[in-house]
Amino acid sequence: MTAVAERKLPALGGFSPQLLALELRRMVRNRRTVIFTLILPAVFFLLFGTGGDLKTQRAGEGNVTGYILVSMAVYGAMLAATSGGAMVSLERAAGWSRQLRLTPLRPMAYIATKLTLAMVVGAISVLVAMTVGAFAGAELPAHAWIECGLLAWVCSLVFGAFGLFMGYLLPSENVMQILGPALAVLSFAGGLFAPVDTFGHTFATIAKFTPVYGVGEIARYPLVHDGNLWIAALNVLAWTAVFAGGAVWRFRRDTARV
Repeated sequence: MTAVAERKLPALGGFSPQLLALELRRMVRNRRTVIFTLILPAVFFLLFGTGGDLKTQRAGEGNVTGYILVSMAVYGAMLAATSGGAMVSLERAAGWSRQLRLTPLRPMAYIATKLTLAMVVGAISVLVAMTVGAFAGAELPAHAWIECGLLAWVCSLVFGAFGLFMGYLLPSENVMQILGPALAVLSFAGGLFAPVDTFGHTFATIAKFTPVYGVGEIARYPLVHDGNLWIAALNVLAWTAVFAGGAVWRFRRDTARV
């Protein structure tokens, strides 16, 4: 009597620490990514957040230098999370995503792996920026150092999903060349580089619908205690759902073409 062994599905749809570790090693080997996501935000902070009398001007419970530091930590987390997600474009070019159709790896497990990778790199970027700020004159209450950093990191999940979605839509050879400037524009439009009220009521209203607005408002709240957290949280949740849903949709389209 012969028995045919049933093919068992892997636990968690194929999500595993081993796969995550492999993806992380691949990413840190890319020197351009390391410089772009870990060093550039800290350099921007030193250039724009430590000059003049910014260290003596107050912003909430800290100084303006601290306020700018939190914004740059958010920017760094955005870049890192987006880069981590956008790595999928290289896999598409190599035909790897189509090969995944032949494995038991589930779409949601693949998406979860990429998003987790993006969050790990985002955490490193926030730590680098906050460490530089601690030695460069940024003043924040003890609780704000921790809370602002954590919130900047957690909320960057929306940009991990954004990078993943864009990685399926844009050509692999220039995905970050497109997304880098796009993130800079979104950061300006969302009030990350300058308060939205500076440019008038109309601009401030439009800014609330950008994916950067909610992240910046939430991350800076422990320092300034200003802004509507409900609107900011809704902004983050809505954009995360849109980008994650788009990433799953594109993944299914890619893997279906075998």
